Amino acid sequence: MRDGVLHAYLNVVNNKALWHLEKMEPARQSITATRIPRTRHANDPPPFTIRRHPGWRRPPDLGIDRPGPGAFRFHRVVRRLSLGQAAQKWAELVEERSDGELTLRVYPNAQLVSGDQTQEFSAMRSGLIDLAVGSTINWSPQVPALNLFSLPFLLPDAEAVDAVTGGETGEMIFSAIEDKGVVPLAWGENGFRQLSNSSGTIDEPADLEGLKIRVVGSPLFQDTFTALGANPTQMSWADAKPALTTGAVDGQENPLSVFDVARIDQVGQTHLTLWNYMNDPLVFAANRQVWGSLSESQREMLRETAVEAGAWEIAKTREEEAARLEAIRERGVNVTELSEAQHQAFVEATESVHDKWVPRIGEEIVEAARRDIDASE
Repeated sequence: MRDGVLHAYLNVVNNKALWHLEKMEPARQSITATRIPRTRHANDPPPFTIRRHPGWRRPPDLGIDRPGPGAFRFHRVVRRLSLGQAAQKWAELVEERSDGELTLRVYPNAQLVSGDQTQEFSAMRSGLIDLAVGSTINWSPQVPALNLFSLPFLLPDAEAVDAVTGGETGEMIFSAIEDKGVVPLAWGENGFRQLSNSSGTIDEPADLEGLKIRVVGSPLFQDTFTALGANPTQMSWADAKPALTTGAVDGQENPLSVFDVARIDQVGQTHLTLWNYMNDPLVFAANRQVWGSLSESQREMLRETAVEAGAWEIAKTREEEAARLEAIRERGVNVTELSEAQHQAFVEATESVHDKWVPRIGEEIVEAARRDIDASE
């Protein structure tokens, strides 16, 4: 890890000598993987993405990429956020299960999509990015169904999240992603997003009146905080920390992992409200053309390892929540936990957001989610 940047090569080595038409050597498909720097993107935490190395060339008759020089170097990284941990775990599982036929190689350097994470899904569809582990928030502009997870207070707890992603709704959402030209493989999770500010305790909607809250680049987030009486301010994470330091904005929302790792309390965010107003699942996915170029056994390998890495990452993220919260408390942050009545006040204050966004997401998907949630109770 250097300046929050994680990069990697995913080297797919096929020992069946697909290059025999040219040089009688094993085919190697090399793909560059990158986690975008937290400090340079509009939405956070940043995704782990995989793209082709610029030195590679695609043989016109074979339809796969040949690696350029140095494509097989390996570097380990510091794993502090969910996306980096999921990526590293996926890499380890792929190398182990394929006996080296498929290898994810991690190194620090470069970036993708010019810092705009909301363009990541489009880059996957176009073939610029071959594989990715990305946030549902960042992909929601291209896949409206993914806004489901950002509906305020729809998902009450982790059991509800699991019921939605693992049930009928999850299948419908994966189908919506695939309809857009990307193949979804597995779920991961950033966790529930919490609210921090520098002004004081927030335990009712009136406390947000007039506060400038930094939000990610999603219209749904703008509507949610507007409904609560706040002044939502969209800005990149690079701009957010200086703005929090100077008081240009009063607060922000993020999972506890980001608050903890980024030490947001050090830029004046000394009040934290645990309100679980939305969850941010991750999606492991592949470009459709790349997926189709792999053998059946390679596809099965990537899917199985993605599912296992996702399950591992979800469990780890949830297990770490209590320790992260304790560490935040020990640093002097005032933590507010809402009572049932206080929580309900926020739910009622954001009902208009549901009225506006359910038709955009899709009535069928939202109803399926509600059925899955009810079944989990």
